[in-house]
Amino acid sequence: MEEILKFFNDNMEMVYIVILSIILGIEVIESVPAVLHTPLMSGANAIHGVVIIGAIIIMGNADPSNTLALVLGFIAVVLGTLNVVGGFVVTDRMLEMFKKKPNKK
Repeated sequence: MEEILKFFNDNMEMVYIVILSIILGIEVIESVPAVLHTPLMSGANAIHGVVIIGAIIIMGNADPSNTLALVLGFIAVVLGTLNVVGGFVVTDRMLEMFKKKPNKK
């Protein structure tokens, strides 16, 4: 527990940036019209591939004895991967709705 508190105290600026990013993201998402929501989310999910690459790089450079960094990196990779795959599945379903169905005779 002391290790976590020391991390927050040492990186207080980053904690503030994350909190402000969360608030800004919520405000931006709430102001998007419903018509644009799905295409924008599809693009955002594709961008999360960068998050996966970043998490892999951080895990690769982390000290092997730093269990917290490795666990958080692994969680970031798993959640980022789920987000990307889920985004592409939703996009594929959305695009299927616009395909013409064959005529039945």
